[in-house]
Amino acid sequence: MNTEEVLNEFRKVDALLEGHFILSSGRRSPVFLQKALVFSHPKTSETLCSALAKKLTEKFGQIDVVCGPAVGGLIPGYETARALGCRAIFTERQDGKMTLRRGFDIKKGERVVVVEDIVTTGLSMHETFDALNLFDGDVIGGACVVDRSNGEADVGLPLVSLAAVDFPDYDENDLPPELMKIPAIKPGSRGLK
Repeated sequence: MNTEEVLNEFRKVDALLEGHFILSSGRRSPVFLQKALVFSHPKTSETLCSALAKKLTEKFGQIDVVCGPAVGGLIPGYETARALGCRAIFTERQDGKMTLRRGFDIKKGERVVVVEDIVTTGLSMHETFDALNLFDGDVIGGACVVDRSNGEADVGLPLVSLAAVDFPDYDENDLPPELMKIPAIKPGSRGLK
């Protein structure tokens, strides 16, 4: 599956939006991928995550555990683990810090990959790696359905993406004139109460 095929999956469910958006990183963009809509469709989720699982197997070989950071990584993490035939776990925030809870554990020698929906800055993935590194497993890399960072997100480990996009994004004080004319919408989830 290539980038255009991935974007077509977003288009099919009206999840590739155009306008003026405030990204979770605080930057502004004329394009937003409404991933929650994509992952609300089980067949679409299965299609995307099966393709991602194939790429992960090609890159890493055996994978024992997939961890998806809550909330955005829950469905892609689970669906990717299902396609790989391995265990799925998730991290979640507790007192503002990403943690592994609910009886989840990583055993010595287990090979772990973190799977997210979209990577823009890599912050959530870094936080998830930090939480998982407190256990005995071997965190071998990360993956995402869409890498929106233009290859600039340094997550500290190899990052596998199903699609890489180069949508423009801007500092709020350096917007192009056409974007300044459109009211900004904040559709993301970071910082929601």
